[in-house]
Amino acid sequence: MFTAANMACGFSAVPLAFNGHSHWAAILMTVAIVMDICDGAVARLVGATSPFGVQLDSLADLISFGLAPAVLVYTWVLPEWPVVAWIAAYFWLACAGFRLARFNFTIDPHADKRYFIGMPSPGAAAVVIATVFALDFPKDKVGPSILLPAVISVVPALLMVSTVRFRSFRNLISPQTQQARVITALVGLAVLVGLVLEPAGTMLVLAYAYVLTAPVGVLTGPLRRRLFGADSVAPPRVKQQSVFLPLHDDSEEADDDEDQPL
Repeated sequence: MFTAANMACGFSAVPLAFNGHSHWAAILMTVAIVMDICDGAVARLVGATSPFGVQLDSLADLISFGLAPAVLVYTWVLPEWPVVAWIAAYFWLACAGFRLARFNFTIDPHADKRYFIGMPSPGAAAVVIATVFALDFPKDKVGPSILLPAVISVVPALLMVSTVRFRSFRNLISPQTQQARVITALVGLAVLVGLVLEPAGTMLVLAYAYVLTAPVGVLTGPLRRRLFGADSVAPPRVKQQSVFLPLHDDSEEADDDEDQPL
């Protein structure tokens, strides 16, 4: 149900964006992010995770955080820069598709679940959504601000296909202890109050702060390792196991060669 709601919000945002209702399209994509967070949390809570759910979730994400943000950027920039609009929109869609396909195609049983490899598509979409929210919504959009969503979208699009680690904050979304539940409740209340009082500013802070967590984490990694131990930084990445193809093991190949007659 949550995944279907995510997909419905993303799909509905597309015709809204094409009809000039960028504000409402951005709101629906924000709801899609909430639904995407809820579907994973609820699935883990009730023990309903499955390979089918993983695939369906990624297909929904491609609509809500791949196609919908691409259309939002395209329709915003189109009036003055049609070629730039198409390039920016397709670049976003291609990066989102690559990100989600890589996530589905590979599994890593040794991966630290605290981290994503590459920026998750909902977090990347939040940057575009927050940028559109922060801009004014005049009837006729003109001037340099019309290019901002296209320019801003390049960085999160590249981060989606990168191998930079991003915190999943799964312990915050699915708290396991009483203390964690209190922290989650306080954070949720703070975000809710911020969205009520200053929605555009709150979304900008949340979206851009999440983008900054990756470079800040890389820069502060050595210091955190020294002060708090190895568990405070992302573990070294290992080659991921493909769902369809086995890992190529050079040592096994060498052993097979030794068994062959000369």
